[in-house]
Amino acid sequence: MQNILLVTGGSRGIGAATAKLAAQRGYAVAVNYASRRDAADEVVRAIEAGGGRAIAVPGDVAKESDILAMFETVDRQLGRLTALVNNAGVVDRAQRVDEMDLARLKRMFDINVLGSILCAREAVKRMSTKHGGAGGALVNVSSAASRLGAPGQYVDYAAAKGAIDSFTLGLAKEVAAEGIRVNAVRPGLIETDIHASGGIPDRVKQLQHQVPMQRGGSAEEVAESILWLLSPEASYVTMSLLEVSGGR
Repeated sequence: MQNILLVTGGSRGIGAATAKLAAQRGYAVAVNYASRRDAADEVVRAIEAGGGRAIAVPGDVAKESDILAMFETVDRQLGRLTALVNNAGVVDRAQRVDEMDLARLKRMFDINVLGSILCAREAVKRMSTKHGGAGGALVNVSSAASRLGAPGQYVDYAAAKGAIDSFTLGLAKEVAAEGIRVNAVRPGLIETDIHASGGIPDRVKQLQHQVPMQRGGSAEEVAESILWLLSPEASYVTMSLLEVSGGR
C-alpha cells in the first residue's frame, strides 16, 4: 500500500522541497496551497515528471471549512492519509509587541497554530487505530524562534511556534498507543522567501554570522530531516523536537 502524505503550504520553500523529496521516496503527495495555484501545479508537474503521484489541493488553513474540504479531497483522490506535514505558516513585518494590533495577532495564530491543530485533528481521525486507521506519522514545522524569542522582529511568530512545540509534545503522548508518531522540526535561518514576506529578504545573509556553521540552511536540508522523521528509520522516535539550525 502506498503511503499518502499531505503537505500544507506545499507550493513553496520547505513545503515544496518536502513534497518533492517525499515523492522520490515513494509517497503519493497532496500539495496544499492557499493562493498560489500556479506554484502548486509546478510542484505537482515536477513530481509527475519524476514518475511520482501528486495532486494540488486548495485550502486556507485559517478556515476550518477549507481544511475539511482539503482532507475530503485527499480521501477521494488519493486515499486514506498516512502522513501529515504541518508546514503552512506566516510571518509579518518586523515589529515590537507594543506596535502589534489584534488583526496581526489573530492572523498569526489562526494560521500558525489553530490551522496546524485542526489539520492534526483530521489526520488523527484517518490514521489512528482507534478510528480504524493503520497508523502514521505527523511532523509539525516549528522554528528555532520558539526558543530564541525573536525580539524586536517576530515575538508573536516565536510565541506561535512555542505553542506548536507544546502541541507536538502533548499530541505525541495522546496518540502514541494508536500507531501515530508526532514530532517537530525547528528550522533556523533557512533560505526561503518567507523572509521577504516579512520585509527582510536578505535576513539570512544579515544573521548567518550568528550561526555556528556560518551559513544559512536550505529547504532541502529541512526536508531531509522531515522525511527521516516520517520514515520507518524513525520508528521509535516520537515527541521529539529536532533542531535543524546549524547550531544556532
